[in-house]
Amino acid sequence: MSDEAAPGFVRVRLDLSYDGKDFSGWAKQRERRTVQGELESALRTVTRSSENHELTVAGRTDAGVHARGQVAHVDLPEPVWAEHRDKLLRRLAGRLPHDVRVWRVAEAPPGFNARFSAVWRRYAYRVVDHPGGVDPLLRGHVLWHDWPLDVDAMNAASAALLGEHDFAAYCKRREGATTIRTLQKLSWERGADGVITATVRADAFCHNMVRSLVGALLFTGDGHRPVDWPGKVLAAGVRDSAVHVVRPHGLTLEEVGYPADELLAARSKEARNKRSLPSAGCC
Repeated sequence: MSDEAAPGFVRVRLDLSYDGKDFSGWAKQRERRTVQGELESALRTVTRSSENHELTVAGRTDAGVHARGQVAHVDLPEPVWAEHRDKLLRRLAGRLPHDVRVWRVAEAPPGFNARFSAVWRRYAYRVVDHPGGVDPLLRGHVLWHDWPLDVDAMNAASAALLGEHDFAAYCKRREGATTIRTLQKLSWERGADGVITATVRADAFCHNMVRSLVGALLFTGDGHRPVDWPGKVLAAGVRDSAVHVVRPHGLTLEEVGYPADELLAARSKEARNKRSLPSAGCC
């Protein structure tokens, strides 16, 4: 996966959003509806291309997860980009289904890679604890937790999870992939409408990490586990059966952060290196 388009191609950045309810996640799957599949099909149609133009995305969301600030890139042949660049956005709007929208299409700066150049991803998870349930107009994006939640307790428990750690206890392992991540922000806030929003930002996330963290912290907020329990689970480094992966519909990818243009290539190179934690003790 190169940081530059091949000769004769132009790297194009797409900023997009989607409602994940009826998608089997981002990544293409045979005989299943996915965001990547819909977008690549629309690109082929509007550019009248016989070849498939494969997208690279900042974060592969799971089935049912939404995105407000997703970023992807695609390498288009120079003649195709020259012909369609001014009309591509409007033509995609006419071709795409209503649950996925592209808001911006632009030639990417040198060194840009939607996945590896990113320095952080910010998610929000939304939940309500009202005894009556969720507002019907929000039900597709907000989880109902049927126990009262103590936001202060959840914030106190979240503090122990910040920083660079091996999040193996909160991730579904994938062969050859590291579970070391830097969790930059994890905070909870109850809005005037009663919706409690978790803001979760990290340099990257491993599979099921946000939904597992939320599951553990909800158990702290409703009093089923003490405030220090999520930190102890993290330190143990193994999956705990009491940590539930909450449902996907409450989760939204809100924003992806990138460095200044001149730092894109260096960031991409750094992100490809397999990470390890510093060794304990002194040499």
